[in-house]
Amino acid sequence: MVERKSFSQAAERLGVTQPAVSLQVRALEKRLGTQLLDRSGRRVEPTEAGAKLYRSAQRLLALEDEVLGELADDATGELGGTLEIGASTGPGGVVLSTLLCRFAEQHRGLNVALSVFDTQSVVERVADRTLELGVVGAAPRHRGVEYEPFLRDTIVLICPPGHPFAGQTVTLDDLRRENLILMQDGAGVRQMVEEALRRAGTRLRDLDVRIELGLQESVAHAVRAGYGVTFISRTSVEADLAAGTLVEARVDGLDLEREILLVRASGRTETRAARAFVEFARETLP
Repeated sequence: MVERKSFSQAAERLGVTQPAVSLQVRALEKRLGTQLLDRSGRRVEPTEAGAKLYRSAQRLLALEDEVLGELADDATGELGGTLEIGASTGPGGVVLSTLLCRFAEQHRGLNVALSVFDTQSVVERVADRTLELGVVGAAPRHRGVEYEPFLRDTIVLICPPGHPFAGQTVTLDDLRRENLILMQDGAGVRQMVEEALRRAGTRLRDLDVRIELGLQESVAHAVRAGYGVTFISRTSVEADLAAGTLVEARVDGLDLEREILLVRASGRTETRAARAFVEFARETLP
């Protein structure tokens, strides 16, 4: 109306009838409690209040365009902000850390933060939304999270070179007579080993567990030093196995293949960064 100075021309521009425009103007004037248009002359002119409203409306429309533009940039532009991911010691030690470095190289505007905890702690932090994503080797029950397959992993028994188990298939009776080093309670590898032993009719307390250490690197270091044998994610010691500083053994009757799982908070809307990382991982991992 302000630009066309005519009810009929404004109606034509809007594609509605002239009475409809008049009705809307009167409804707005009634709501604001003031006259907005001077209809006394040949042309419709804004009153002082109408001119103020028009200028304010123009600013609001400009702000709307600015906000929509920013949102469009956020939806299609370079990733930014921080992606907080948690992982248990197995996936976090080698596979995930390398994957995140490669992902960060492709998105220089994004900060990536990887925190490593035991499986239970990762799940709890994803559930309370301290972390956006988690990658774990076991799936403890929690109503606040959802799990989905991420990658396959194998748990192996490792020993130092020259050990009687090196390169051999041993029995559970053999294992009972050996010093066994374990990761801390709550670690995904430990949970998987306990479950496999249970299926084979053996309990963890039936074995000679002398040392419990927190991280996979800690147990691997203890094995390298000759203090015993341990179960560990194969991906975390591939370099040692290739170099011959650790040697793999197999335990007859134990199935130690597992699915590494992606953890999300139930009902949480994922960010562009999280979605992009998951897509990148799916394309990169075998």
